[in-house]
Amino acid sequence: MKFGIIGAGSIGSIISKKLVENGHDVKIADARGMEHLEGKDLAGKPVRAEDAITNIEVLILSLPLRALSSVRDIIEKVGEEVIVVDTSNYYPGRDDKIEEIENGMVESIWVSNQLGRPFIKAFNNLLAYTLENEGTPDGASGRIAMAVAGDNIEQKQIIMDVVNQIGFDTVDGGSLSDSWRQQPGTPAYCTELTKDELTKALEKANKEKAPLLRDKVMERLSVSNISLLSNKDIVNMNREIYNS
Repeated sequence: MKFGIIGAGSIGSIISKKLVENGHDVKIADARGMEHLEGKDLAGKPVRAEDAITNIEVLILSLPLRALSSVRDIIEKVGEEVIVVDTSNYYPGRDDKIEEIENGMVESIWVSNQLGRPFIKAFNNLLAYTLENEGTPDGASGRIAMAVAGDNIEQKQIIMDVVNQIGFDTVDGGSLSDSWRQQPGTPAYCTELTKDELTKALEKANKEKAPLLRDKVMERLSVSNISLLSNKDIVNMNREIYNS
């Protein structure tokens, strides 16, 4: 398949690498300009953001929420037949507080409003280390699962198939309005669960508690020496707090 990726941070870069390893044609861009790709070890072809949307079947956006408005003009030129995937998560300390989300709007609905179109929510509920290193073959025991949400069932299935190809089971996270169940502060978020475990975690999610638990994790990380924490340390902390 032909992919365009806008966002060359850790998640976008890892997704690009995994797609290329599995034989896909990938172009990757930085929303801020080509100069921000210089010196990076990237899989896929580095391009301008405007060129990342041409001659593709899937466009993956891996940007902080605060940067989404900067690509609105580009997204408006993307054909309706192209599947748009968003990997973002809302963190007020990074993104600045967004009033609508603070007042209860589902993050993905806010993002959809910013982009002016619906999309598929994926690649947001695994840590970067997990995404890069913990994928396993289809059918492997204890295989980690990823939640994928969206309103278009056909498009969602295509992305679920891609996720399976790069090493992870999938769970249908429901509609875009349901995608809060896989966002920060929920038991499904960055807790490295199997398919059965993730299905139960999505059902267990509490919308009112999620922002409080998200902030509790960020507070604990702020007083920790993150460089000394392993991926498993962070996963275990997430499991402890997000299931409380």
